[in-house]
Amino acid sequence: MNILITGGTGLIGKILVEKLKLKGHEVRVLMRKKTADPLEFYWNLKDQFINESAFKNLDAIIHLAGASISERWTDSYKKELFSSRIDTANLLKKYCIANNVHLKSFISASGINYYGTFTSDEILDENSGIVQPDFLANLCKDWENAAYNFADLSDRIVCLRTAVVLAKNSGAFPLLKKTVDFNIGSGVGTGNQWMNWIHIDDLVDLYIFALENSKIQGNFNAVADDLPSNQLFMKKLAKVCRKFFLPINVPAFVLKLAFGEMSSIILEGTRASNKKIKSQGFDFKHRNLEEAFTTLV
Repeated sequence: MNILITGGTGLIGKILVEKLKLKGHEVRVLMRKKTADPLEFYWNLKDQFINESAFKNLDAIIHLAGASISERWTDSYKKELFSSRIDTANLLKKYCIANNVHLKSFISASGINYYGTFTSDEILDENSGIVQPDFLANLCKDWENAAYNFADLSDRIVCLRTAVVLAKNSGAFPLLKKTVDFNIGSGVGTGNQWMNWIHIDDLVDLYIFALENSKIQGNFNAVADDLPSNQLFMKKLAKVCRKFFLPINVPAFVLKLAFGEMSSIILEGTRASNKKIKSQGFDFKHRNLEEAFTTLV
């Protein structure tokens, strides 16, 4: 297949691009800087421009672009979080229409915070809807709506509601491991909030699974089986790293002072089910948290 990827140089995108190439797909990557690579195409959201050659004989789009949520949420950065996800999707649609493109698949990232950012023992599935309409819930809702705007241009739409991605050299894991390496690993806030997570290898394989299986469509929680509390998550990481675990949690107010509103994604956490994607035949390689940590450490 001829596949166009946004966010192809990010945490997920880099590995996904290489795996798709190994499987024989032609992978085109949208780049914010011009390069000499014939499969890298320049785009500029501000100028509403995409190199139209990227859309020639195109079969699928995987939309991973989006500014990191792990920055302080100023008013201007909140706009960037929306624009980098929704406005980019709208620009892709504009160019698909202009170039008479009909896709086999449009696959978009989304977030597990679709349901809201709060702590509850309730297990949420894809039919739960938005439970708490906070900032991240609204962001994810608009993100998915932008994907479903491709319904008239694509045979199917897939949105993967992604949990914290565990990867060795990027994302949240290196920062968490650093605290443990200094023997200051501990829970935060109450420590009772749930930690949805997924290993980078499983997430990349999940995108490929969604791409190559034409019956897969709709929303799916991209989360592993083993769902610990924040305190247990950090305790297991300390154990695998053979470091001390502090039994005294970091107070919530410290996180709020340091990160502002963004601290909610650390201090709160729901429980999400992965039964739907497993019922479609996807098999997680990394189901156990300690095993996943071991592969990264």
